[in-house]
Amino acid sequence: MVASKIAILGPGGVGGFLAAALANEGTDTLVVAREETAAVIEQNGIELHSVRIGDFTAHPRATTILDQPVDALFVATKASGLEDALSRIETAPALVIPLLNGLDHMVTLRARFGWNAVVAGTIRIEADRPEPGKITQTSPFLRVDLASDDPALVEQLGPIRELLESARVPATLGESESQILWTKLVRLNALACTTSASGRQLGFIRSDPEWRGKLLDCVNEAAAVANADGATIDPASTIKELEDAHAELGSSMQRDIAAGRAPELDAIAGSVLRAGKRLGVACPTIAELAAEIAESAGVPPPQL
Repeated sequence: MVASKIAILGPGGVGGFLAAALANEGTDTLVVAREETAAVIEQNGIELHSVRIGDFTAHPRATTILDQPVDALFVATKASGLEDALSRIETAPALVIPLLNGLDHMVTLRARFGWNAVVAGTIRIEADRPEPGKITQTSPFLRVDLASDDPALVEQLGPIRELLESARVPATLGESESQILWTKLVRLNALACTTSASGRQLGFIRSDPEWRGKLLDCVNEAAAVANADGATIDPASTIKELEDAHAELGSSMQRDIAAGRAPELDAIAGSVLRAGKRLGVACPTIAELAAEIAESAGVPPPQL
């Protein structure tokens, strides 16, 4: 395929992993980051330790402002930092691919870049950034899902999928935006809510009768909202994924709380609860766990 110029906004666990993987395979990769992070990457590169694709240091370019054309911009910030990060984008990219958790970012990005430039994207990865320019991927599961409800944009996603595959990042083209976004959110919400509220890993959640019940409730409630919103989510399939996952699996929300960082409670549980309210689908267990997490983490509960 024709070589592409790719920009990545937000080189945290997700964005840093992708930037390293793409740059290591020769893709023209530009990281857009805060001043101190951009300086570290420019000087030292990105040091990746991955159980999936190995250990290496890659050297993407880095900048604080995107002021040049790129073929695609992967947006990999936290939801809470999206608005601030977008101030770093001065030149609109040809294609915008968000990899954020939740649903609400799609509205924000389309308001900024237009409906004909933004597609849906999700990533399955367990990765963290212990410090600027250093990324760790601690479990082998890895997949990017891409989708657009615009046939013209679907054609543009084929080359992006090939580019990711060439960097050893498995990628698929989903049937619809709603399907890929809800497929991830139903699973992630159940994992994040139960691990964050309990402070325990998935193995404990599965084995403890009370917490297992809450896990199943979270899956069933979110799946009901997803199906009312036009997706087709089989709760049994999501539950099987969680059954098959390794026992030490936690969640980024749980890690953020443990590190004293603000958790993505509103982006994850809040997205489900807002959609449930809009569609008239009750989510009592998700609401209960979200309230517990907000209180224990000292953050506001999801806005409805």
